[in-house]
Amino acid sequence: MINKAIQDSINVKTKLLSDEKLLQNIQKVVDAIVKTYQSPHGKVLFCGNGGSAADAQHLAAELSGRFYYDRPPLHADALHCDTSYLTAVANDYSYYEVYARLIRAKGNKNDVLIGLSTSGNSANVINALKTAKERGMFTVAMTGETGGEMKNHCDVLLNVPSKDTPRIQECHALIGHIICQLVESTLFPK
Repeated sequence: MINKAIQDSINVKTKLLSDEKLLQNIQKVVDAIVKTYQSPHGKVLFCGNGGSAADAQHLAAELSGRFYYDRPPLHADALHCDTSYLTAVANDYSYYEVYARLIRAKGNKNDVLIGLSTSGNSANVINALKTAKERGMFTVAMTGETGGEMKNHCDVLLNVPSKDTPRIQECHALIGHIICQLVESTLFPK
């Protein structure tokens, strides 16, 4: 069972490595984030649910803190981190609105929103992508193989070639780390 889990993970990563369109899309996301950070007050926002929320928070921390080396902080936020806000909006409006409402408060034209969902069908993340597009933000969907409904509401789709949730999440972390590494080294070359 252990060997199979490791081999399954390797197999999905091998598919990632040979997916030229996906690799090009990762570079498009890097370029968009770099452009955002080169503009005044540019920021990257992340959203997701469950494990995808954890991945969103992890990647925001890599950008706002540091990745490989000390450098100035970059403005990045995972939108689920304020539990008082999250529970109030979910209670007073609906869970569908929790990210969209915060994007209306924080998101500006040319900022980046990265929505994570292994299925690509998380209604609140879809609503966030739609709201971000209305605000002129650059939108990225990190999903599983099919892209789900999110593929219809993003500028760039990063769809991991798998239907297995744990393998997709492992690849989201890998892709996210690649993005953070390239953004950091482009903005702050050593």
